[in-house]
Amino acid sequence: MTFLVTGGAGFIGSAVVRELIEKTPHRVVNVDNLTYAGNPESLARVDSDERYEFRLADICDAAAMARIFREYQPDVVMHLAAESHVDRSIDGPSAFIETNIVGTYTLLEAARVYWKGLQDSAPQKAANFRFHHISTDEVYGDLHGVDDLFTETTPYAPSSPYSASKASSDHLVRAWNRTFGLPTLVTNCSNNYGPFHFPEKLIPLMILSALAGQSLPVYGDGKQVRDWLFVEDHARALVQVACEGKIGETYNIGGHNEKQNLEVVETICDLLEELAPRKPPGVENYRDLITFVADRPGHDQRYAIDASKIQRELGWTPRETFESGMRKTVCWFLENEVWWLRVQNGSYQGERLGVTA
Repeated sequence: MTFLVTGGAGFIGSAVVRELIEKTPHRVVNVDNLTYAGNPESLARVDSDERYEFRLADICDAAAMARIFREYQPDVVMHLAAESHVDRSIDGPSAFIETNIVGTYTLLEAARVYWKGLQDSAPQKAANFRFHHISTDEVYGDLHGVDDLFTETTPYAPSSPYSASKASSDHLVRAWNRTFGLPTLVTNCSNNYGPFHFPEKLIPLMILSALAGQSLPVYGDGKQVRDWLFVEDHARALVQVACEGKIGETYNIGGHNEKQNLEVVETICDLLEELAPRKPPGVENYRDLITFVADRPGHDQRYAIDASKIQRELGWTPRETFESGMRKTVCWFLENEVWWLRVQNGSYQGERLGVTA
């Protein structure tokens, strides 16, 4: 099959592309606008594969999307292109409205027109077509009880401009399914981490700041709870949902690893004590770098996913524990200094590996 992956140069998107090229026989067309978080270097392992093609395009560009659908005739769309950093959404919401809402609408319309055309020209291909929208557990707001979990029927209560824009895109996808019959699937995931993670996010930021001997800022008291999902486990789940999920359904994907933010940072410090014992000048213990800063506005207290549906219906479970995934992640950043230094100094943005407009 031909998979059209949007946002395939991003953190989760690149993991999906690598999963598809390295673990399946399918063809992948990666559509990415290469904004700041899009990094073609995360795809160096598959860049030369004959089943992989990169197209530089903006999902808000209706003409470009229509052209790409006509040219590549995809069997499956996996929509991951999104603005995704909460702090950036607070500082500048407009990009989140444009990409996450308008971009999703534009892509849905391109997919709908293409799919309707298939019903006349290739009815069997139309019958098997799927549009898989990848979203976040942040659309549900936060949980206050220690035993509560987000399920696929939890009411939406987004707190930030980011989560509100993703909630909006989820609603659009479901509306295109109910109103137009477009065969859609939605997945909502917990916090991802792992190799190739953009350094503005919590885990890579803490790893690289600690290695540089810089302070490790923790919001509030650090007791906010998140469920952590290793990105390669998530990529496996997404491909499985795209191929085997029931049309019109939503699947929550979680790592079964609830941790307070402070616990996450302390775990990173302890792993670095073991794996990077030669500390920066003036640093006696990595934990000494932890500092507490004012909490961000609208900060959700707890996220936790009930992933029993995807396990029950599709047989997916995460392979990595928090401990094994964190060790792999810290080791990866220690072994891939060239990748993250190029992200930090911005030189990665000058690379356009195999890019065509």
